[in-house]
Amino acid sequence: MGLTLRELAQHPVTELRDVGPKLQERLAMLGIESALDLLQHYPRRYIDRRARAAIAELEPGVEATVDAEVQRITARRTRRGRPVVEATVSDGESLLSLVFFNQSWRQRQLPVGTEASFFGKVELYRGRRRMVNPAVDVLGRHGEEQTGVIVPVYPQSGKAEIFSWQVRRLVAACLAKTRVKGFADPLDEDLRRELRLEDRTRAYRGIHRPETGEDHRRAAHRLKFDEFLRMQVGLVARKRALEAERTGIRHRVEGPLVDAFLDRLPFGLTGDQRRAIDEIARDLASPVPMHRLLQGDVGSGKTVIALCALLMAVQGGYQGALMAPTEVLAEQHHLGISGMLEGLTVPSERTLAGDRPVRVALLTNRTGAAERRRLAADLADGEVDVVVGTHALIYGEVAFARLGVAVVDEQHRFGVEQRALLRGMGEDPDVLVMTATPIPGRPPCSSTATSTSPSCARCPPAGCR
Repeated sequence: MGLTLRELAQHPVTELRDVGPKLQERLAMLGIESALDLLQHYPRRYIDRRARAAIAELEPGVEATVDAEVQRITARRTRRGRPVVEATVSDGESLLSLVFFNQSWRQRQLPVGTEASFFGKVELYRGRRRMVNPAVDVLGRHGEEQTGVIVPVYPQSGKAEIFSWQVRRLVAACLAKTRVKGFADPLDEDLRRELRLEDRTRAYRGIHRPETGEDHRRAAHRLKFDEFLRMQVGLVARKRALEAERTGIRHRVEGPLVDAFLDRLPFGLTGDQRRAIDEIARDLASPVPMHRLLQGDVGSGKTVIALCALLMAVQGGYQGALMAPTEVLAEQHHLGISGMLEGLTVPSERTLAGDRPVRVALLTNRTGAAERRRLAADLADGEVDVVVGTHALIYGEVAFARLGVAVVDEQHRFGVEQRALLRGMGEDPDVLVMTATPIPGRPPCSSTATSTSPSCARCPPAGCR
């Protein structure tokens, strides 16, 4: 059994031979206190030393990167007291001059014999190639072989005096200590093969000590997967804990109102839309509060699905609310929804006929004071079935008689606090959030999507591939 990440987190970096009290304090400034912190301090880029750029080939006026060894370095001050560090570096065949203004610490960073990567604009000065204030990545000290290999370049700190070459040495020592046991892998071999993932041991070695460019790319893919997996497991655990603590509304999902609405549509639903409606209906029929994402391109039919959810609440005697981020969008929703629900009725004991039209109202900051008071009274009395609005729905003196389902459009444009306020209204209403924004890392999808964890409705349970 290999080492788990939890076990690595329990081993301080001071267990490494080269880490004394002073270096421990400087590493802590970078957030590196344990073996796990060190191994998860990933390289920010790589320098392929298998093919080196020659200083003699550098063109003046062009930005370039060159790997070279420090031959000479001196420090002085100008007449005005400004520190200047001058260095001469060599790639074994040609020389390059470096000048650092107001960076006196470079003399400590680049003693003679240091190998480093220098990036900057090349200029000619007194017939010699020169760089002024180049970016520097220290690759190694004198005697440390770094030719013919891929060198990882780590995030470093001049303030903490922790440089890439130091991190690289410590990581190598840490990997050597873990070589016998390796790393425990939560994914079995069959699953790794199916998902085309490296095992965790190869991933940590590939990200820090790649032999080819493909090594660190495959390693990064596996380690990113691990981060998302840990995050998702935490979210699922939190969701299950909330489900165990909270009780919601059992909606009457089968009824004449939704059927009448779907029968009146001038078009048929797609298979994806029907599946999305069925999944939402299962959630609404459950006593566990729903919090579901509905994602799809503009024009893919998200509003129809959201209306079905709202009407499932209404036909059971509850109210629905749709919150939009802007007044213009709220007004557009109100106009479209009013037209789509025109002619539909709900039972009412206050009319001779025993029913009344489904009432859709609009509440924004443009709503006048008198109309706002009338609307608030009708909402509290249960005479408004569906209300469309902006932030005014949650920040005004609005009280629902029985809010059952809340729909949030373009949910990424609302803050966490605003969504929490909407969820907290009524009897812990079910929440459906809609967005046309593609989910990061997933291909664009023209079909309507729905999921408690964002995966596309057109795809298998494993999610978009």
